[in-house]
Amino acid sequence: MERVAEFVEAEVSAGRVPGAVVGVVHRGQVVFLKAFGHRDKARGVPMTRDALFWIASMSKPITAAGALLLVERGQLVLDEPIGAYLPQFAGRPVQPSVLDLLRHTAGMPEGLLGDSPVHKLYADAVGNGMTDLTGAEFVDRLSALPLLHEPGAMWHYGWGLDLTGLIIESIVGASLGDFLRDEVCTPLGMSDTTFGVPAGQEDRFARPLPQHVLPDLSIARFHSGGAGLVSTAADYLRFVQMLLDKGKPLLGRKTVKYMLSDQLAPGTDTSRLEKPGWNPGHGFGVGLAVRRRIGGFPAPGSVGEVTWPGAGGTTWWADPSEDLGVVVMAHTTAKIEPQLRAIVLASL
Repeated sequence: MERVAEFVEAEVSAGRVPGAVVGVVHRGQVVFLKAFGHRDKARGVPMTRDALFWIASMSKPITAAGALLLVERGQLVLDEPIGAYLPQFAGRPVQPSVLDLLRHTAGMPEGLLGDSPVHKLYADAVGNGMTDLTGAEFVDRLSALPLLHEPGAMWHYGWGLDLTGLIIESIVGASLGDFLRDEVCTPLGMSDTTFGVPAGQEDRFARPLPQHVLPDLSIARFHSGGAGLVSTAADYLRFVQMLLDKGKPLLGRKTVKYMLSDQLAPGTDTSRLEKPGWNPGHGFGVGLAVRRRIGGFPAPGSVGEVTWPGAGGTTWWADPSEDLGVVVMAHTTAKIEPQLRAIVLASL
């Protein structure tokens, strides 16, 4: 594991990464957790292991776990049309299911990822999702738009986990942040995982290099289950360990096995998931990508490993067959995951 430190230190010295925290769990133990570089390079503040990072789409698996808790309690049914929980969709003749939201097959795309007329409608309605819309306004706008494709026909990154978060709120009668804090984060000991940077904790937030602009999380008026969480490496390692421990102490083992299983039906168009820079060789489970094959992906690994990175530079993966989990917290545009993956796997 010394090679992990050597590699990250070299990336910091070269100016590609301002700072990072890397953690590894193996066979139930944290075998590596180290901070590198600067939390705020401009001010000369060194990185610390408790630094806060915007985890962006790494929020999705946490929101998905919250939804599965409600499934276990009989309060949420995954094959129900979403109009059963969000009344704005109730009158539509074709509706995606809750499962479509969780596996990105709902037909409600991230509009900036395409140039069709439907993509433009979504881009005009909600932009990149970092808006000052309320949750109700967000649902109102999406419910008025046509679907890009029939539910289940295509994998296309979209607004499914944001809508899932709003469905959770409609069921529990509380904010998504309060629900995840009480029902997911507290049982797992994830005390530093919140929507946005908590008041008084701004100094702990890791600053990117000047050319890397992060979104202003303070403008959010609803809790984005798809991209709104801030967390630490140690907290996310606890979430990864829960997945590797077959759900203990949060979810039933059959629930987690379902979550980590490929949910895309045969014949689903996965061309967008297979694109370079996305996840070639993967299907999609509940809120995360699931590796289908070893070949065809530009790094080693195992069939059945799961992942879903964040747009700000953070990433993670878990390999149940090796009882291995890796979390990389960095606000960077540098591509360091393939190298770290190769180094970690070589240590097994």
